[in-house]
Parts: sequence; structure tokens; C-alpha cells
Amino acid sequence: MKKLVVAALLVVGLTTFAQEKGKKGDFKEMTPEQRTEVQVKKMTKDLDLNETQQKQVKELLNSQKEDRAEMLDKRKEMKETAEKATKEQRAEMKAKMEEKKAAIDAKMKSILTDEQYKKWETQKEEGKEKMGERKARKQKKSK
Repeated sequence: MKKLVVAALLVVGLTTFAQEKGKKGDFKEMTPEQRTEVQVKKMTKDLDLNETQQKQVKELLNSQKEDRAEMLDKRKEMKETAEKATKEQRAEMKAKMEEKKAAIDAKMKSILTDEQYKKWETQKEEGKEKMGERKARKQKKSK
């Protein structure tokens, strides 16, 4: 009986330990600078970026990070004041986001070669699909 209890505890302990190790460098616990570095390294590996491209991509990601932080601050402020955005405000925010996306795409196109840009676009689309799948799974769990 003792052996059975010890074996059960061992299995539970190992699975818990394995789950903790299984987390991929928890993005939320990283500083913004660390996240940028990870993104640049991944893009360098996936797209075979040269040093100049790495610097340019890093600058672009940093400016994107600042824009995102600014937008999140505005949303947080609106939530704190319990103010709801009107249809016009939402349409304006959506238009600004689309403009920023287009600007980022244009900048990436100028940084990357045609082949790298196509690969980057493909990766973006795959990421969107994965995000949609995760959202669908999350909604199923919550029901």
C-alpha cells in the first residue's frame, strides 16, 4: 500500500513539474525590451535577416510597442471613467488601427526582400488562424 501511495505522489509531482517546465518563456513575465529581443531573434531565424534588417525591425517593433501602450492607456482611461465609446469614436479608432497596420506593412516591405516579405505575410496569416482557433477553444470551454 505504501508503494502505491508513493508511486501516486511521484506521478502527481512529476506531472506538475513537467507542466511548469512546459511553459514557453512566459511572454507576460518578460520586460517589453526582452519581448522585442525574442521577436527579433525569431524573425532573424525564420526570415534570415541581416544585421541592418535586424536593427530596422527592432526600431519598428519598438515604435509599435509605444503606439500599443498609448492605445491601451486610452482604453484604460475610458474604462475607469465608465465612458463608452460612440460609434463614431469606435470607427475612428478602427480606422487609426488600420492606418497603423498599413504603415507597418509598408515599412516591413521596405526593410525585407520580396521573398522575406512573402514569408512574413504567410506567417502573419498562420498566426491569425491560430489565434482564431484558440479563441474558439476558449469559447467552448467557457460554455
